Amino acid sequence: MLLLLAGIFVAIVYRWISLERLQHFAPAEIKATPTPEPTPTRPPVIGGKLETAKLFNGVTVHSTVETLPGADASTERVDPESYVLDLKLQARLPSPNKTIEELAKISPRLPALLPGLAAMLSPDPVSPLFAELYNTKVKMLRENLVRLDLLLSRHNFYDCQTVLHLQHPQSHRKALLLQADMDVDSDGSDGDRMPVGTGAPINFKPFTSYKWPKKTPGPNPYLAATEERLRRAELEAALKTITPERKRELRNAIPQLRAEVGTLKKFSFLIGTTDPYIVIPGAFTRGHDAPKTGDYAVVVFGDAIYPAIVGDIGPNDKAGEASLRIAKEINAQSTPYNRPVSDLKVTYLVFAGTADTPFGPPDFEKLQARCQKLVDEIGGATVPLHHWVNIIPPPPTPTPTPTSTPTPSSSFSPSQTSTPSPSPGTSTTPSPTPSATFAFPIQTPSVSATPGSSP
Repeated sequence: MLLLLAGIFVAIVYRWISLERLQHFAPAEIKATPTPEPTPTRPPVIGGKLETAKLFNGVTVHSTVETLPGADASTERVDPESYVLDLKLQARLPSPNKTIEELAKISPRLPALLPGLAAMLSPDPVSPLFAELYNTKVKMLRENLVRLDLLLSRHNFYDCQTVLHLQHPQSHRKALLLQADMDVDSDGSDGDRMPVGTGAPINFKPFTSYKWPKKTPGPNPYLAATEERLRRAELEAALKTITPERKRELRNAIPQLRAEVGTLKKFSFLIGTTDPYIVIPGAFTRGHDAPKTGDYAVVVFGDAIYPAIVGDIGPNDKAGEASLRIAKEINAQSTPYNRPVSDLKVTYLVFAGTADTPFGPPDFEKLQARCQKLVDEIGGATVPLHHWVNIIPPPPTPTPTPTSTPTPSSSFSPSQTSTPSPSPGTSTTPSPTPSATFAFPIQTPSVSATPGSSP
């Protein structure tokens, strides 16, 4: 018992010493904290404090907290107006550039590359499409204001410097000029030219607005995956355990997937990684003189002019987008997630009403010639247009099936001659390849090989 009492005494003394040391080394501000005295009246109003921050999408946020005297907590808890967040987004609408000097501030080389451009500017060349573009952006902001994750980023809100309607005084050639940045479009697929897919990044679609009927039986590289998605959706829709909300989603998704399967079986499309095309907002395609899918265009950046066509139609609230093929030519580091030009220094000239129909697979030489002629009609260029080359390898040459020679028999007469006949259904002539009409021809395999030539 004595030992037990001694141990308890030592523990108490040690604890007391530890607390004394803690109080000795504690900071002055926490050494002695006065206990607040109860106040018989309601506490005073707490003033708000201004804070400035920036959201993930670049929106600057000025926030304040305001408090007002209220009833008891039980009452305020059930009143929806007692705890309110008021959202007010202010966005300055930009003014468009309209003179050659203003255009040159953004793209200094533009007047020198296209010397006839200045003569095409009327006293008020700004297209109504510029105001329509930003009105659409504001509408989208209003619709998504309570979803901060869906708000346009600062970059995407201010993605267009100007939209101008131009016409050359002598040739009367019209053009629509956009000055914007350049986002990347990697959409599109074509089983005739490229039987293997190029990958499927986020938001990838195997379609482009520019399409034509398939010319070979080769399947689209993304057809099997789309058919599998359709099969899974149909199986899930047949389950009795899914929720009504999920059933509604599947009811909307299944017809769309069926339409996609039918489209992939029937049509071929441009390929973002191999074909030079640009994307324009859907609102820009409305009207009689508006640019349409398939119209020829040129992209001007730095000291280069790139031939292109309008190959895809994008959302109404964004401008400035080109295929990955063009993006990589401008900046080799471009990817579907890394734009080649973030500043508004890219000029897009679209020649409305110049599309060649019917649409078909690409022909680069024709693209070069047509864009050169159109540029000449607006005063010409001081540098040669960029020349695109085919980066898709030609299809392999079909190997003829060898035929067997009859074995001579005892009744075979020396005067008889035998001519081998090809097997039924076998042809020694390579099958025809798709005819080319826009970006580059599909090379026809050569029947005879030249010694020393590479395949």
